[in-house]
Amino acid sequence: MLDILAFIFGSAIVLWLSRKSIVQPGRHGFYRFFVWEAILGLLVLNHGVWGTEPYSPHQFTSWLLMLLSIFLVQQGLSRLRKLGKASEQREDQTLYTFEKTTTLVTSGIYKYIRHPMYASLLALTWGAYFQDPSWLGTSIAVLCSYFLVLTAKADEQECLNYFGPAYADYMQQTRRFIPGLF
Repeated sequence: MLDILAFIFGSAIVLWLSRKSIVQPGRHGFYRFFVWEAILGLLVLNHGVWGTEPYSPHQFTSWLLMLLSIFLVQQGLSRLRKLGKASEQREDQTLYTFEKTTTLVTSGIYKYIRHPMYASLLALTWGAYFQDPSWLGTSIAVLCSYFLVLTAKADEQECLNYFGPAYADYMQQTRRFIPGLF
């Protein structure tokens, strides 16, 4: 019962944070809402076993992925804040303030992948999954990964519309989530 209440409460927070973008299907924030919901589902599903077998292969893998998640979001967010020149002049109400960049960031972690923060969510998804792998967890993690790809594709289209050919060139030089692979 507490798990259901935690999921409902968490969903209310995610819905409130996504309130501007959830009404805009096709935008990256719309798909990102479903990513957050899936991650919340995995966290609620697997929270009971966290740390119970810290040296098991699946929990060790989980912790490595979660550490990677922290690294990726820290690198991506710090680079955006430092170089992205976020501005309210970018009037898109579906974007969070830090996303309203006016300068294309292509250095640091962005030199290797276009979406370090989505890659962070991908690592978090699979990190939460590997705490206690199950068929239900597998279904949720795969669905979350699918929505992350949709999120990235929508974000790329938005960036193409805003940054134009510079972003198209940047896309040719980088991968979405994993350097050299995907």
